[in-house]
Amino acid sequence: MTTSSTQPVLLWDIFCQVIDNHGDLGVCWRLSCQLVARGQRVRLWVDDASALSWMAPGSCPGVEVKAWTPVLDVQGLSLGDVWVEAFGCEIAPELITAYANVIKDKGQKHVWINLEYLSAQAYVARSHGLASPVMSGPGAGLSKHFFYPGFTPNTGGLLREADLIERQTRFDREAWLSAHGLVRRPGERLVSLFCYEPSALPDLLTQLAQDDTPTRLLVTAGRATNAVQTEIEHKNRLQPLWNAREQLSISYLTYLSQIDFDHLLWTCDLNCVRGEDSLVRALWAGKPFVWHIYPQFDDAHHDKLNAFLDWLHAPESLRQFHLRWNGVNDTPLGSLALPDWAEVTRAARQDLWQQDDLVSQLLGFVASRRV
Repeated sequence: MTTSSTQPVLLWDIFCQVIDNHGDLGVCWRLSCQLVARGQRVRLWVDDASALSWMAPGSCPGVEVKAWTPVLDVQGLSLGDVWVEAFGCEIAPELITAYANVIKDKGQKHVWINLEYLSAQAYVARSHGLASPVMSGPGAGLSKHFFYPGFTPNTGGLLREADLIERQTRFDREAWLSAHGLVRRPGERLVSLFCYEPSALPDLLTQLAQDDTPTRLLVTAGRATNAVQTEIEHKNRLQPLWNAREQLSISYLTYLSQIDFDHLLWTCDLNCVRGEDSLVRALWAGKPFVWHIYPQFDDAHHDKLNAFLDWLHAPESLRQFHLRWNGVNDTPLGSLALPDWAEVTRAARQDLWQQDDLVSQLLGFVASRRV
């Protein structure tokens, strides 16, 4: 049985540790479902699968979710054809111990992938696909291969469903708003907010409240909601008339499934997103967006952010907004130049559509190493 004339059906073991805000799990779930859609079999090992109850309430037939416990019981477990370590996690040593000798002694075809973080930095193209021999431990003698998602043809590409354009074309914005009990005022601009705790959040709220265009801010559940509510409480206490004209309306959303998160991005006129999975979804949405990159203690994310803005050919207004939003500087938050931002986003999306998606590239990469 094959997925095409050249792709055999393989069993993939994908390992995921939920470190922060479910982003890693979100990527691994999309990857798992898209592999299954291509006819593959997937076991998703995760240390905390609780977020799937709202992230993927309909489940995904063909994806077997396995509990990644501190000590993994591999008794009676069949050997997968592909191991995927997602985002720097290390595969359970019990599994490596159980099957390393089978792989080495019997010469069984097997591929070990280290799926890395997304970046537009130059090292990604240099490192993509490189082998990394395992020098110690039960896997000594085997090799991993680095697989880097990216924005250019010499990287691993981005996750993208085969029917994405068709679903976007069919999407009914007003029906989605109505289904979620959201009533938009005439001429009201819609802005989604999915963020950590940006230092420029007070400035954004003030700017939207003072703008001549009325805005409805759609705030995602979790840290974004907590950040907004904390700031509004602060403003109401110190500046009770900050939103006196009521130009800014705020709606707090419940946790959204991955499908509904896409719908949110397709609905809004500006999307404020965070992390990696939502950045990719914002690019596919083709709407103006601002990215809140995951902050690193040594400020390494500053270079990562600038590399992305360079790839995007971001106009100066968008670059400066990003730098302030991410705390790179403390300059005044610039205005929302949405037409200019929309133009570069659509151009980037068009360029990305011409490239093979991540799953297509991953299938080809694995096939080339099982010859």
